[in-house]
Amino acid sequence: MTGPTNTSEPPRIRLVFQLERAELPRLYDELARFHKGVKRVGRLRTLAYEGLLVQQGVLKLPGQASSDAPGTIGFDGDGAEVTNGLFEPAVDAQGGS
Repeated sequence: MTGPTNTSEPPRIRLVFQLERAELPRLYDELARFHKGVKRVGRLRTLAYEGLLVQQGVLKLPGQASSDAPGTIGFDGDGAEVTNGLFEPAVDAQGGS
């Protein structure tokens, strides 16, 4: 066993959770496409990070209006269309390069 190291890097965050399809069916279906392991974790990480960027206003979605208030998202038009677009098949699944 090794003792604590003197580094300035923050400690890693480790998450272990269970997800049932009834809770979030779209997220469940998206993650179920991948076998357990690195690819599934990577996809979850990507979805979480992109969601954070949208929530913070760094990433703009089609139809998203500009908002002066931090942490808020406004949309021109149908918000459901934008939300549904978040869970469309990945570029890899659409035959893109």
